[in-house]
Amino acid sequence: MIFKATIKKMVSIKKSVFIMTLVLVLSSCQSLKTAIFDQYSYQQAISIKVESLNLMSDADQSFSVYEVEVQDLLLELQKMIEYEKNKPDNEVSYAMWKVLANKEKNLLAGFFKRWKDGGKLSETFTNEAKLQVAEALDLIIKYEAQKNKTNETNILNFLGTN
Repeated sequence: MIFKATIKKMVSIKKSVFIMTLVLVLSSCQSLKTAIFDQYSYQQAISIKVESLNLMSDADQSFSVYEVEVQDLLLELQKMIEYEKNKPDNEVSYAMWKVLANKEKNLLAGFFKRWKDGGKLSETFTNEAKLQVAEALDLIIKYEAQKNKTNETNILNFLGTN
């Protein structure tokens, strides 16, 4: 009788340990949720980077000459934000795209706003701005290529300073 009760108790303990382990595994997987690799996002990030840096190089000339190209690029940026907004578990990429498109920040949309307001920008200013925009887009590209904690942390640190 005592032997039967001991076996029942051991089975009960094993079930409890199994359930607790299952709960821990499921809850840890839940906290690691990250959007899966997306070929479209990766290609668009590269495309926007190349187009942005090329267009920024022309900022020593009159903005009015490039206004249509700037508007087209900003439209592509807005499309990308909408695309990223609706992907599940994609808060980090979405936040980075929003900062790039924010005219009040010192990244892409902010650069174009300054160019429009000033008519032309100095080569020195443009070169510094290109470094910042390139860094932001490189972080997105790296994160899209490999969604790991290091790349996520790099984006979060960048967002914290911009």
